Amino acid sequence: MKKKVVMIFTGGTIAMKVDPDLDAAVPAVEGNELMSMVRDVNEVADIETIDFSNIPSPHMTPDIMFELSKVVKENVSRDDVTGVVITHGTDTLEETSYFLDLIVDTEKPVILVGSMRNNSELGYDGAANIASAIYTAIDPQAKNKGVLAVMNNEIFAARDVTKTNTVALDTFKSPELGPIGIVSNNEIIFYRDVLNRQHINAEKIESKVALIKGAAGLESDIVDFYVDSGYKGIVIEALGAGNVPPPMVPGIQRAIDKGIPVVLVSRCINGRVEPVYGYEGGGKVLKDMGLILGGNLLGHKARIKLIIALGVTNDVEEIRKYF
Repeated sequence: MKKKVVMIFTGGTIAMKVDPDLDAAVPAVEGNELMSMVRDVNEVADIETIDFSNIPSPHMTPDIMFELSKVVKENVSRDDVTGVVITHGTDTLEETSYFLDLIVDTEKPVILVGSMRNNSELGYDGAANIASAIYTAIDPQAKNKGVLAVMNNEIFAARDVTKTNTVALDTFKSPELGPIGIVSNNEIIFYRDVLNRQHINAEKIESKVALIKGAAGLESDIVDFYVDSGYKGIVIEALGAGNVPPPMVPGIQRAIDKGIPVVLVSRCINGRVEPVYGYEGGGKVLKDMGLILGGNLLGHKARIKLIIALGVTNDVEEIRKYF
C-alpha cells in the first residue's frame, strides 16, 4: 500500500508566474496545478492536497503560522497519514519551519519546501523540490527529526537552516552544521541526527515581539520605542559574542525593569553568545542585568521562540528556561 502524504499549499515563488502587464512575478498557481508538474510521485505516494493560502512569503505572519500549525497537527494525528509537506515562500520559510518545529509535537515528518525560480522562468526548481520533499516525507528515516526543509536536494533541520543568498538555487544553508542529509536520485541519505529538539506546548502566541539589530553607535531610542509601544518581548541581535553600544544600555535596563523579557543573540551567523566582557554594554554586564542568553540562535529564530514562549508564560525566569 502506498503511503499518504498531505500537501499543504501556502504560496510563495513556487506558486507564482510572471504577469506580463506588471513584468513581475505574482501568485498565480493553485495546488492541483502545481502538483500536475511533479512527475512520478503518484507511483510511490497517495497525495492529498489542502489549499491553505496563496500568499507571498513576506505576507506570512506568526498568527498565520499558528493557524497553519493547527492544520498540521490535525493531519499528523491521522493514522492514515505518513507525513506532511508544506509549500512556502523562501523569504520566511526558515521562520515558519522553526515555528512548526517548536509547536508541533509529532514523530511524523513535516517538510517545508519552496523554489527560487517562479513558474515562468527557465530552470523552474519548484517541481523537483516538491518531489524531493515527498520522497523525504515517506522515508522511515525522516521520523523523529522534527520539521525539515528540503531545497536543492539537501535536507536541513528547521532550527539551523537559513537563507544565505537572494537568488541562488543553493541559498539554503546551515552555516555551522551543514545539511542533515541529501536526496540523491530519489534516495534519502541522512548524514546525522537532529539532537536537542524542543517542544513548547503553547495554545496561543504573543506576536508583539521586537527584533533589534545591533550596530555601531545605536542608542536607547529604538528600545524605548518598543517599550512605549506595548511590545511584550525584545530580541537584540548584538555585536560579536553578545555586546551592545553603551548608549543602548539605559533603554535595555528600562525594558528589564518593566518585566519585559529581553533575549540576547549575536548578529554573527556562526557562534553563540558568551558573557565574556565586563565593560559597559559587554555581555557579562548584560547577563547580570537579567538578559536571556539565546545561544547560537539567529535573531529571527530567537524571536519565533519568544513569540511562542510568551504564549505560555510572561515569567522571565520561566522563559529563560526555554532558551
